[in-house]
Amino acid sequence: MEKLEKFLFSFLMASLALMLIQCKDKVAKTNDSKTSKDVETKAMVSIEKKAFGITEDGQSVEKYTLKNSKGMVVDIITYGGIIANWSAPDKEGKYQDIVLGYNTLDQYLKSTPYFGALIGRYGNRIAKGKFSLDGKKYQVTVNDGQNSLHGGDKGFDKVVWKAEELPNDNKASLKLTYTSVDGEEGYPGNLAVTVIYTLTDDNALEVDYNATTNMKTIVNLTQHSYFNLPGDFSKSILDEEIMINADRFLPVDATLIPTGELKPVEGTPFDFRTAKTIGKEINEENDQLKKGKGYDHCWILNDQDKDIHLAATAYDPGSGRFLEILTDQPGIQFYTGNFLDGTLPAKNGGTYGHRTGFCLETQHYPDSPNQSDFPSVVLNPGDTYKTKTIFKFSAK
Repeated sequence: MEKLEKFLFSFLMASLALMLIQCKDKVAKTNDSKTSKDVETKAMVSIEKKAFGITEDGQSVEKYTLKNSKGMVVDIITYGGIIANWSAPDKEGKYQDIVLGYNTLDQYLKSTPYFGALIGRYGNRIAKGKFSLDGKKYQVTVNDGQNSLHGGDKGFDKVVWKAEELPNDNKASLKLTYTSVDGEEGYPGNLAVTVIYTLTDDNALEVDYNATTNMKTIVNLTQHSYFNLPGDFSKSILDEEIMINADRFLPVDATLIPTGELKPVEGTPFDFRTAKTIGKEINEENDQLKKGKGYDHCWILNDQDKDIHLAATAYDPGSGRFLEILTDQPGIQFYTGNFLDGTLPAKNGGTYGHRTGFCLETQHYPDSPNQSDFPSVVLNPGDTYKTKTIFKFSAK
């Protein structure tokens, strides 16, 4: 009887030990699987770097590819800080490139209407390229008829930015820096600029702008992507639906400089407070539409008292792609590709025809340095220019 008890006790202890080993092994495998999954997820939120070409003056240009775990891919080149490709999901979950641009650096160097570029020192127009600070008059480069546009002949869209990858577990961030020296394109002060592109895991691209100066100057930075939400660059954007969160807009003169009037949108083709197709009223008999050859105006955004507010949305009923733009800026320039004329090569063959892309550029108002009633664009030494815009994609 004693031998039987000893045998049963030994058997029980051995069985218990075996169960503990199996349980421990199962937990270890589970943890290994979880760790492997975490590593895989993190690997999907990544940045890859490749050579993209060399400028005419011998500067190397790189392309950085930002990816998230959902499948969004954003290609950014250091020339102009340009967003060269940007994939977004349709209602079937298919990701497709939805921004106009080129396949090679040579094409960007040859001719581009600011496709995907960072714009500065001053986004939009300055009347006759003239402004004054503390009684001192400045003349910046005139490159748009009698006016200055988007920083002059060689604005921030045509310089090579220094790039730095910022490590993060659930975001892909690329830091771009450039110093615009005193007198560049006629602007005063050494302006040190930082722009950080951050791709999040919920299909949002955050753009953070920072700048400091050693002299009193003006600054107004923006991002100039041309969107085509169907992802078909041979198709016009007239059927895409736009909402702009603004009760007023800025009428312009014949040279597209604001007249100074803050005009209500109600009762005009400029009323996008409720979403409507771009083409619904773009060809109406309207003096402002004639001057802009379509929409090429700045809207005065509502909710400016909020840190980040909804500025605009864009929706393509065919693909279901939906874009939300949030910002802390007072205005947004809506441009409907009116000067695209079929002469520029498209990425997938063919050319970019009339109105095959639209822009929604968050910014201060055009010609603000010369219009005292507009929000100030002056940056003083010791202060920091700081602003943020978010582009968020979904589908419905």
